[in-house]
Parts: sequence; structure tokens; C-alpha cells
Amino acid sequence: MTAAGAEVDRRLTDLEIKASFAEDLLDQLNQIVYRQQQQIDRLERELLQLRQQLPEAGSPVFRSLRDELPPHY
Repeated sequence: MTAAGAEVDRRLTDLEIKASFAEDLLDQLNQIVYRQQQQIDRLERELLQLRQQLPEAGSPVFRSLRDELPPHY
């Protein structure tokens, strides 16, 4: 094999290694994005549930500051 042929083989091997690492990284990033989307969906459901628990905006809720004090006061 000539020096030029060996150089081409080495460069091709380097490119294959880089492509393999890039493919692995892409798979990892896809998994992260998938998990983050699941978390976002869960948080949106929780936020909706919390909003449904809030009193209506038209009816003000009277709260005494005494209600906010911890029991030891």
C-alpha cells in the first residue's frame, strides 16, 4: 500500500470513529429531550391541577395575617 493509500485509510477510519461518536451523542441528546418533554408535560398537568384548586378570580378570599402565623406564636 502506498503512503497516500495509508493516509486515506487513516482518514477514513478517523471519520468513521467521529461519526460513531456523533451518532452516540445524538442518541443521548434524543433521550434527554424525550425525558425533558415528559417532565414538561407532567409539570403542565400539575400546574393545571393547581390552577383548578385556586378560588375564582372574581371572588376575593379574606385571609387574616393571624392565619399566616405559625402555631407557636
